Amino acid sequence: MNVVIVIPARFGSSRLPGKPLADILGKPMIQHVYERACAVRTAQRVVVATDDERVAETVRSFGGAALMTDPDHSSGTDRLVEVMEKVPADLYINIQGDEPLVRPEDIEKLIAGMLVDDSVAVGTLCHTLPAGEAHNPNAVKVVLDDNGDALYFSRAPIPFPRDDDYTGVYLKHVGVYGYRNSVLEQYANLKQPMLEKAEKLEQLRLLYAGFRIR
Repeated sequence: MNVVIVIPARFGSSRLPGKPLADILGKPMIQHVYERACAVRTAQRVVVATDDERVAETVRSFGGAALMTDPDHSSGTDRLVEVMEKVPADLYINIQGDEPLVRPEDIEKLIAGMLVDDSVAVGTLCHTLPAGEAHNPNAVKVVLDDNGDALYFSRAPIPFPRDDDYTGVYLKHVGVYGYRNSVLEQYANLKQPMLEKAEKLEQLRLLYAGFRIR
């Protein structure tokens, strides 16, 4: 199976313009993400999808591959759909360009899980989150059903503890997705639901349309 890792990287950001080029220990953030993606042994190709020549030039300067994409895409997944038209693959792994600490071994597990179970059309990652960080809107939370499929993603603390004696755990969503090409072919035609617009979370478009995310 042909696996391609795509790193969407917008230059414009309302909170931190130029974030992909932010210096971290002497390297731009996008280079850290790219190098970690290249360490994933089961992927055949890594490409950065950007809307700005400054990002593309930076990626090429350290030997990476970059594709220019439409600046009007509303999400990284919309950008990935455009890449799919230029770079064919069976499975696309979307790593957000602001995830410099993403672990290659976690991406390997995501790919392996989707390779052994072809009923999983969309996969992602999560890990436990300290209760004290549950109210941080920049830490996206997810709740799962008994099969490990996502019930909902939110910037709010979910589940919300009505009582003070809640002893359960919170799960933080990691900005990595695995998509089969058949899902991406449909994604571009899905309308943005109110949930996605409110939370600014692109994966809610798929949940709203009835897709299963594991």
